[in-house]
Amino acid sequence: MPDRRNDPVVVVGLGRFGGSLALELSRKGTEVLAIDNRPKVVQSLAGKLTHVVVADSTDIEALRQIGVPDFYRAVVAIGTDLESSILTTSLLVELEIEDVWAKAISRDHGRILERVGAHHVILPEHDMGERLAHLLNGRMLDYMEVDGDYAVVKTRPPREYVGVPLGESNLRRKYGVTVVCVKGQYDEFTYADSRTVLGYGDVIVIAGKIEQVERFTELP
Repeated sequence: MPDRRNDPVVVVGLGRFGGSLALELSRKGTEVLAIDNRPKVVQSLAGKLTHVVVADSTDIEALRQIGVPDFYRAVVAIGTDLESSILTTSLLVELEIEDVWAKAISRDHGRILERVGAHHVILPEHDMGERLAHLLNGRMLDYMEVDGDYAVVKTRPPREYVGVPLGESNLRRKYGVTVVCVKGQYDEFTYADSRTVLGYGDVIVIAGKIEQVERFTELP
């Protein structure tokens, strides 16, 4: 299977989310065709993106004319206009775009996008709210949810595990989490093993089920 990560990307909808996405992809060297139906928005990005056009994404002929069917990947980043979001997604699927990502503003919106054929649905506001809620509790320094019930968390070691080699700590058996790597106060991150001894100033990255990492990061 060919590596498609560097293939060009269509981004439809250039609000805060879509505009930032298009600019970041372009900065990383990915070719982007950016589309919005608002001339002022397109004009504001014309000097920052190589290919940015005014077009009605709910018109399949307009999408054909600007070459959208030639792309492998597309992102529908339309905000609050649910009708345009859903119709645009369905047209991209009709044009046989093989990898369609669509932004949803609610779970109901997301379910509709899936039904019309979106391969990936993202809820950026919901996901950010969930992440912030985790960061505001316990000792979490960073949090990333993986596949619905698993998380990778950056945190500090609880008191009971400071000064004890991980191989003797029974941490995985007791809490179900794994210490993946550790960073001392003046060091860089290194992989953790059974001989690793945690210190008070360390930062650790742990992985495990969400309820298990939450329980672990609530320890004193």
